[in-house]
Amino acid sequence: MAFKTWSTAFDEGGSIPLRNSKEGENVAPAIEWSGPPSGTRSYALLCEDPDAPSGNFTHWMVWDIPGDCLAIPEGFEPGKLGITGTNDFGDEGYGGPLPPSGHGPHRYIFKVYALDMKRIPLMHGARRNDFERALWGHVIEETSVMGKYERA
Repeated sequence: MAFKTWSTAFDEGGSIPLRNSKEGENVAPAIEWSGPPSGTRSYALLCEDPDAPSGNFTHWMVWDIPGDCLAIPEGFEPGKLGITGTNDFGDEGYGGPLPPSGHGPHRYIFKVYALDMKRIPLMHGARRNDFERALWGHVIEETSVMGKYERA
């Protein structure tokens, strides 16, 4: 079985609901996965916007998700599951889509990484550079789901 990720909030390539955006309720969408590769001991999640004017904008990072877990529920809050990093809004946890008005649709890529270790040596609140360094050499496989969002 292939390692696969999806969301119950939006279809692959579809529109992310207003509820899940920063101009809406800023509720984290449910992210689910199946078919983890052999040797998976934990997971990490990254959500990024590669279309941001400043380059890749980090919206969400979570790591040390237990290896027997196959979903992050809607409405995720820091401290409930795994360890959470600081997004590029400067907040810990999920920061929903908020592209510049009139900038067109942006892609939001939710990546799930299967890792070969139970815990990565990283404290809560870490930033993206430290997150990527901590994952280096420990990713068995990754999968992703992409949704789009556009501000009026």
